[in-house]
Amino acid sequence: MAEEWFVFQEKIKDHFVSIGADAETNMRIQGVRTVHDIDVLVRTRYLGEDLTWIVEAKHWKSKVTKAQVLTLRSIVDDVGADRGFIVSLAGFQSGALDASKSTNVTLKTFEQLKAHTKEVVESEILKAYKDRIGIIEDRYWSHAKRIRIEYGLRHDLMDFSSRFTGQELLGTARSAIMFAEARKYPIDLQMCLTERKGEAVAHNFQQLINWLNLNLNHFDEKLLEAEWNMYQNGDFNPRVGRTSHEERHTSELMAEALFHSQVKRD
Repeated sequence: MAEEWFVFQEKIKDHFVSIGADAETNMRIQGVRTVHDIDVLVRTRYLGEDLTWIVEAKHWKSKVTKAQVLTLRSIVDDVGADRGFIVSLAGFQSGALDASKSTNVTLKTFEQLKAHTKEVVESEILKAYKDRIGIIEDRYWSHAKRIRIEYGLRHDLMDFSSRFTGQELLGTARSAIMFAEARKYPIDLQMCLTERKGEAVAHNFQQLINWLNLNLNHFDEKLLEAEWNMYQNGDFNPRVGRTSHEERHTSELMAEALFHSQVKRD
């Protein structure tokens, strides 16, 4: 049993490492009141905040009880951890589930833990991309339409080649993120633009991230080159300011329309 428990906690550690966190097994941590032995200690960083998670690996044939949940709650509090997890092979008694409600202790089987933390990580990654799109969009719209056309950031109304239009790319990127948040794959990434990068369909999260990287990097490069040329020609006169959290970006409205129309068709 000891060997099976060791393998179990190593699998838990390896899972957290696989999603980009630092994780170690069999750690001793000094709390405010006493020293605690921790099965798996996880340290990671989200949204600029350092987070510490404590994981108890219960490779037991019996279900975890309320007492084990209360013990972990006290350890989490004593060491100042952000969250505690109990990962159980056999599940949890009803008293344990009740004791974890509205607390920072989460009860999961190993398979549930993998799904839960994967969702957390993907959610944070998608949020970072939404923030990046917002920055690009504010830069794009800061330039007058005439300037955007002249420097290749959008096509002229009479140019039907649709070589590149920033608004369509941004709207497509935002709608793709909405589909990913709703876990609706495959995601259609087809655009009218002839100047685009990557595949036209994302069948999973990694393919979507690859598409976002390719196209947002391409847009960044076009903006940088256009703005440098504007500066050299004396045309660089952007409107200064960022869209506030209370305001909506143009591409958000476009993305919502695309998302809801697709959902209705499905």
